[in-house]
Amino acid sequence: MRIILLGAPGAGKGTQANFISKALNIPQISTGDMLRAAVKAETPVGLQAKKVMDAGQLVSDDIILALVKERLEQSDCLNGCLFDGFPRTLAQAESLKKDGIRINQVVEIDVDDSEIITRMSGRRIHPASGRSYHIQFNPPKEAGLDDETGEPLVQREDDREETVKKRLEIYHSQTAPLIEYYSGWAADGEENAPKYRKVKGTGSVEEIRDRILEALSSC
Repeated sequence: MRIILLGAPGAGKGTQANFISKALNIPQISTGDMLRAAVKAETPVGLQAKKVMDAGQLVSDDIILALVKERLEQSDCLNGCLFDGFPRTLAQAESLKKDGIRINQVVEIDVDDSEIITRMSGRRIHPASGRSYHIQFNPPKEAGLDDETGEPLVQREDDREETVKKRLEIYHSQTAPLIEYYSGWAADGEENAPKYRKVKGTGSVEEIRDRILEALSSC
């Protein structure tokens, strides 16, 4: 079972991917992890990727696809895998299809932009410990201060509202088209088309996890 998890930044893909991979006993695969592992192991593709990165350039789709193929040949992927953050563009999705890399199921975690902005822009961090708060959902006892040390909390640059909005813009222009691509492919009933399910990404982490597992089991 090869699964793709789709959703905007802040939709909870990382958290849910961890749950799903453990529940189904399949590895969670991210392009970042693959790159680091291949470079460290000095595989042919890893050496090629390192040369590109050392030159300050972006790793091409061809290299990413080669890494995916290399990773899928490893023994822990025999029963499937969960792709985390891949494919990221239509070109990558088309390459998967063209190269005959079968995807069985695609699950979209659906969260409104306004909800994501609220979630992410409300986060506050205690830098020394990594303790996390939310001004609305999990506020500190005293506004702006860590519960244990009384030290000031900070808002990460990635969590600032303007940054979140910019990330969402990039998502909608580059990655959201994958939703139409995979849902349309599934609706066409084409041979080897993956099953497609959309789950609501609101509620508790456990509720969202159960919706995803139910969606996967119904495919």
